[in-house]
Amino acid sequence: MLDHTAQRVTYVTTEVGLAGVPEPAAGVEIVANTDDLVAVRKAVSVLADQYGPPLLIVALKEDDLLTAATLRAEWGCAGTQPGQALPFLDKLVMAETVAARGLAVPAFAAVDGADQVRAFAAEHGWPVIVKPRIGSSSSGVTLLRGPADVDGVDLTGQPMLVQAYNPHPIYHVDGVYLDGRLAAYRASRYVNDCLSFRTGAYLGSVEEDDPVIVSAVGAAAERFLGAFDTDPLVFHLELFVARPEGTGEPECTFLEVGARVGGSEIPFLWREVHGYDLMAAALKLQLGEPIESPRLTNEEVAGWLLVPSPARRPCRITEVTSLRGRVQGLYAEALLGRGEVLPLADAYYEHVGGRFRFRGATSRTVEEAIRTAAADFRVSAEPLGDVA
Repeated sequence: MLDHTAQRVTYVTTEVGLAGVPEPAAGVEIVANTDDLVAVRKAVSVLADQYGPPLLIVALKEDDLLTAATLRAEWGCAGTQPGQALPFLDKLVMAETVAARGLAVPAFAAVDGADQVRAFAAEHGWPVIVKPRIGSSSSGVTLLRGPADVDGVDLTGQPMLVQAYNPHPIYHVDGVYLDGRLAAYRASRYVNDCLSFRTGAYLGSVEEDDPVIVSAVGAAAERFLGAFDTDPLVFHLELFVARPEGTGEPECTFLEVGARVGGSEIPFLWREVHGYDLMAAALKLQLGEPIESPRLTNEEVAGWLLVPSPARRPCRITEVTSLRGRVQGLYAEALLGRGEVLPLADAYYEHVGGRFRFRGATSRTVEEAIRTAAADFRVSAEPLGDVA
């Protein structure tokens, strides 16, 4: 792992992220956005002039992975290169990779105009999902219910993808893929969905305890991950799960996958409830160090809840109500106090109105706690215009 006293470790970060830089860091350069390749390239050059060329380049956030891979190639650093990163970032390449193995994935196509979207929907039916080929946190994702909706979508600003809409519940699977198998994983079902969170609804997640679903999801996840020929891997995978009537086997359809730790409260739940540090494992992989097969220490069901920003960011919190001790199973919360500023930052699932973590004996009790917390929590704020 990184020893800041034995090695010269430098950082490229934002103003908001500056507080997270360890004090022994050799040097720091600040940029407006860490996914801005031009700005980050310049910052790395400045640091290289002062401290020497980089030996390794590390990035753990989804939006930064392609920037880091590009800079590794430019500086001759070991680690994931752009061609290796793209299948986990470009949603067209991602879907093509899975489809090439004959695995279930919604119908898809690259599009750059309204006529192409309408033609796709004429073949596969409405509604459809249109989204950027590269992006995170559901940014730019739009549900189009009919032909009239297409004209309201900008399809020219960046490479776009259209997919057939799948109405079934969305699960996410997080863990470690090692030696061609799932060394450890947890399957979780979203409570609401990521797209709705963009429009003001809360977003939750509860780990699944139905053994039939867990087994089916695990087997499907192993097949989907195997299609990418990347091993070892710390991953965040999303899929649709359809449960047929009666005793039918759940059917799993691929949605997306990232070669990274899942966002929101996922790494905290893994450390605090299951006793394994996914972030540390991801860091080891980027440092070229081996990781061991995880041993999860607790089989409790974990879950999380995000409440969206109460006003357009940046905003100042005017009122907030803690839920500590008021909701059974709620064991941690992350809130800003009255007068604190919620910044306009790229970490969309971190800088929110409220973040909560839960643990319990069953999926049902944890989901009930999530829904209770979502109903009881109150937060308000006043916009601050262009203040960062």
